[in-house]
Amino acid sequence: MKTTRIATPFQAVTIAAFLFSSAPAISAPGTPVAERMSRFVDQNEVAGAVTLIASRDKVIQVDAVGRADITGAKPMQPDAIFWIASMTKPVTAVAVQMLEEEGKLSMDDPAAKHIPELAGLKTADGPAKPTIRHLLTHTSGMGEASPEESRAAQTLGDLIPIYARKPVAFEPGARWQYCQSSINTAARIVEIVSGQPFPEFLAERLFKPLGMKDTTFYPTSEQLPRLAKSYRRTPEGKLEEAEIFMLSGKDPTSRDRYPAANGGLFSTAPDYARFSRMVLRGGELDGRRYLKPESVRRMTSIQTGDLETGFTPGNGWGLGWCVVRKPEGATAALSAGTFGHGGIFGTQAWIDPEKGVAYILMVQRANFPNADASEVRRAFQEVAASSAR
Repeated sequence: MKTTRIATPFQAVTIAAFLFSSAPAISAPGTPVAERMSRFVDQNEVAGAVTLIASRDKVIQVDAVGRADITGAKPMQPDAIFWIASMTKPVTAVAVQMLEEEGKLSMDDPAAKHIPELAGLKTADGPAKPTIRHLLTHTSGMGEASPEESRAAQTLGDLIPIYARKPVAFEPGARWQYCQSSINTAARIVEIVSGQPFPEFLAERLFKPLGMKDTTFYPTSEQLPRLAKSYRRTPEGKLEEAEIFMLSGKDPTSRDRYPAANGGLFSTAPDYARFSRMVLRGGELDGRRYLKPESVRRMTSIQTGDLETGFTPGNGWGLGWCVVRKPEGATAALSAGTFGHGGIFGTQAWIDPEKGVAYILMVQRANFPNADASEVRRAFQEVAASSAR
């Protein structure tokens, strides 16, 4: 793999560490992707960004531009840690899929089969029986916990009585409605069926074997200095620091909060690339199989029929993954059948099986009007797709 000229002495130590640890080559500012992302930094759209392009066989290109901390004048580095928010959902789906392969559950099981407390769920017209498939496709209609209820919960199990009290908005399967409670319920089923806390299951079955050393619900004090700060853009066009609201004012290292399967993971671009490449390769990486190819195909194909889904037009939903049905707008540079997920602070990961490429964008911007439709995302994928040809 080729290496590139180091652009600034300030980045030299980190880049050298990556190069001599057999990690992918780091692209110096001046690549088309870096130049395009640098413009967004100059325009105060984001403080900084890490972008990564990967194929089935390797990481093709990594770029780090801008700042991880504006006040501290800390440059963004390729191993910066980001709150990836809803990019956690596909990871949760993989965990559920693993257990189905083992015969421990079925996507068509009613959720109440594994969590009897949910047997009393009701719509306005009568009983509701969402299945695990409904949970992962956002078609369950389940009600959400309030911010106060979420803050009080310390385990996934604590959330279940809250969800059980909420009315179901519609007959499961009748509509698509983005649903945080359903994903957390699916993760609670993973805990019950596997007999392990959700973080332990992920660490043992995915993160450790995949080499995702910086992916966690609870960053350590040693990892904390690499956490990219979050910012919001003011009406005056400036960036001001913003809190990660998921933490409810707690330190990122605090375990005094439940492992939010709907959006609680922290990760890096290289880590998420390992996960993405495994899925791109049909469930295998470096000689170890995590899922069967047929499981990956089903998980990443549209399961919602003709239902209208968000957050950009032309999409359907797989099991925990958004799937591009018709490329348009923000997804115009992607092929039909591309699948992935974004996070509310602008992080994005999309896997294009037709081109055999994964595109990963890491930024921390709190108030994009629609992070999935951001110009930053669209521009990155457009330039990256051209670069990867």
